[in-house]
Amino acid sequence: MKLIIVESPTKAKTITKFLGKEYLIESSFGHIRDLDKKNKGIDIENNFKPTYIIPEKSKKHVTKLKALAKKATEIILAPDEDREGEAIAWHLLEALKIDNKKTKRIVFHEITKNAILHALANPREIDMKMVNSQQARRVLDRLVGFELSPFLWKKITYGLSAGRVQSVALRLVIEREEEIKAFKPDEYWSIEADLSKLDKAGTSEKAAMNIIKARLNKINDKTLNKLSIKNQKEADKITTELKGAKYIINSVIRKQTKKNPPRPFTTSTLQQTANRWLGFSAKQTMMVAQKLYEKGHITYMRTDSVFLSDKFLGDAKNYLHSSLGEQYALIQPRVFKTKSKTAQEAHEAIRPTNVSDDPSKIKTKLDKNQLRLYTLIWQRSIASQMPEAILDATAVDIDAVAVQTHSNASPQYQFRATGQILKFDGYLKIYPEKSKEIELPIVAKNEELELHKIIKDQHFTKPPGRYSDAGLVKILEKYGIGRPSTYAPTIATIEARNYVSRDEQKKLMPSAIAFTVINLLKNHFKDIVDYAFTAEMENNLDSIARGKHKWQEIIKNFYEPFHKNLELKDKEINKKDIMPEEKTNEICDKCKSRMIIKSGRFGKFLACSNYPECKNVKNLDANGKVDKKKDEQLKELENKYKNEKCEKCESDMIIKSGRFGPFLACSAYPKCKNIKNIKENNNSTGVKCPNCGKGEIVQKRSKRGVFYACDQYPDCKSAFWGKPTGEKCPNCGALMIETKEGSKCSSKECGYVK
Repeated sequence: MKLIIVESPTKAKTITKFLGKEYLIESSFGHIRDLDKKNKGIDIENNFKPTYIIPEKSKKHVTKLKALAKKATEIILAPDEDREGEAIAWHLLEALKIDNKKTKRIVFHEITKNAILHALANPREIDMKMVNSQQARRVLDRLVGFELSPFLWKKITYGLSAGRVQSVALRLVIEREEEIKAFKPDEYWSIEADLSKLDKAGTSEKAAMNIIKARLNKINDKTLNKLSIKNQKEADKITTELKGAKYIINSVIRKQTKKNPPRPFTTSTLQQTANRWLGFSAKQTMMVAQKLYEKGHITYMRTDSVFLSDKFLGDAKNYLHSSLGEQYALIQPRVFKTKSKTAQEAHEAIRPTNVSDDPSKIKTKLDKNQLRLYTLIWQRSIASQMPEAILDATAVDIDAVAVQTHSNASPQYQFRATGQILKFDGYLKIYPEKSKEIELPIVAKNEELELHKIIKDQHFTKPPGRYSDAGLVKILEKYGIGRPSTYAPTIATIEARNYVSRDEQKKLMPSAIAFTVINLLKNHFKDIVDYAFTAEMENNLDSIARGKHKWQEIIKNFYEPFHKNLELKDKEINKKDIMPEEKTNEICDKCKSRMIIKSGRFGKFLACSNYPECKNVKNLDANGKVDKKKDEQLKELENKYKNEKCEKCESDMIIKSGRFGPFLACSAYPKCKNIKNIKENNNSTGVKCPNCGKGEIVQKRSKRGVFYACDQYPDCKSAFWGKPTGEKCPNCGALMIETKEGSKCSSKECGYVK
């Protein structure tokens, strides 16, 4: 028996379809080793030697894989072909203690039969340069996180975190918000004219299709910019002079323009386009793309290359020729060059694994979001091998010679009207980019037009918008911060840490505590949030992967000055300078001491000045006043749970407030970190757990979002990613859950939809 080990059970299931019974495909369920949390898991004095452990959640998988490895005649390690995948393969080799002689490493960019068979026929050894690059990244991030985060707890408030990439991303969000706050709008005016041709009898053709909409473009041969007309007085003067003017066509320029198809998707451009077109967050895009890859529908989704294989190029040409006609197929394939210096050209762009699998053919195999993303990838990939769209563009310049006033000649005004008509749709046949058509009536030089009306409009310049996921990914890539695999988790991290939230347009809005953190880092740890420094560190990590540097040298060069500065700042910085307390006239209702305003992760709150003897706190509303409603709710909860004991250490449980409302926490913290949900948080569903029969299904939250689980955890581990309706599936008897599409069976194997 030959054992193939991959990271994902879905990936294992797909590969099983392609191989015979002599192969057993098993999953490691992701990483099986991680740095020990004791002493950072890094021996700094011993050249930064990492200490790895097998986390509790991975132990059962490791035990199973060890047993299978002993029986196997050959062990084939098949995680993804990137640095993280290479590291997983190495960790498997180390943790399973398998014989290197009977172990092979295979890689593939797509999960298809041909790709798997080709990989099996061409095994290689584990690339330790890539492993070391990933080790360096992990060690570096651990050193920064484990040393800088506690510093932030001490100097600002508990629960904060800092990271080499996340802090730079947060700085970008903060600086954009500061630009918005500092923005002062400028007034400006635009002037347009509605004109029409004259018929042979000298009367105007007023039909809507014959109206020419032209914008004032020049005054006395000087081209106007957006802010040229600054106020109403200037606009009124111009419109007055334009009344009664003659409108004569100065020139008509017609030309053919071409609109080129976009490049095939990289990780960055996929995240940006999916955000703009589909409304997906970067994290959602990568989760959906991961499923498409593991099911064998697309190539590997973490890439910065725009290379397309010869096979795909040939298949795309044949598909276009047979399905759309020869006018939509290129004679020679279009080849794109990757702009990124660090891109790995052996990798491919993100594309469908089978050109003929158009979305309509495989829609029954995909859920709604998978189909939407697959359609986007399929359209973009095919469109990249189609001819340009051809447009007929027209520009008409129209002189408006105003009447003379007094003895001086009035200024010469010129308007411009532009139009474009799609002559050949080309790649737009498949990739429907927005392209507005404006048809102008046929006119000639020196032809006179009649004025119908002058339209003057007041405008104000607008501040830059907050970053969407697409915008932040684009700027991170521009600065060289992070790599394809880090964009989505970086955004997810700053959101999970409560540094940013989503506004009504789902854009990233920084919290108050985020400003405090970034100001502290900018003033005292410049390198951590410096764009150039962070980009250079990414280049150093790339150089390790290419074998140009030893990873320990890179870590040492960063860590020694970083740690020295951290020790210095620990002595220099006083918390009260960073987080000044505000005095109030509020009196503590528990000990009669004065209350003060403090700042925490979730905003400002009232706290007793007699802390830690008195731990009384009160919520503040948006106006900085005591939130009486929340205050009363907390008092009721404190009274209700005043005799609650911790089931782990028998200490008193106390009420605390967090991002998602009140919860019970052990008073012996940090020795005991036990916490419990409170059912008063409206997390109850009223649905009895179908597995244990004792508990109730309640709403919970994780880094992945809201889910529903039995309140008897850890004794019962029932969990659902949709709210149970209380009904049972008529097919299999499992609970039905609510989804955006309606209610469906919670069992993936069943798939029943009501």
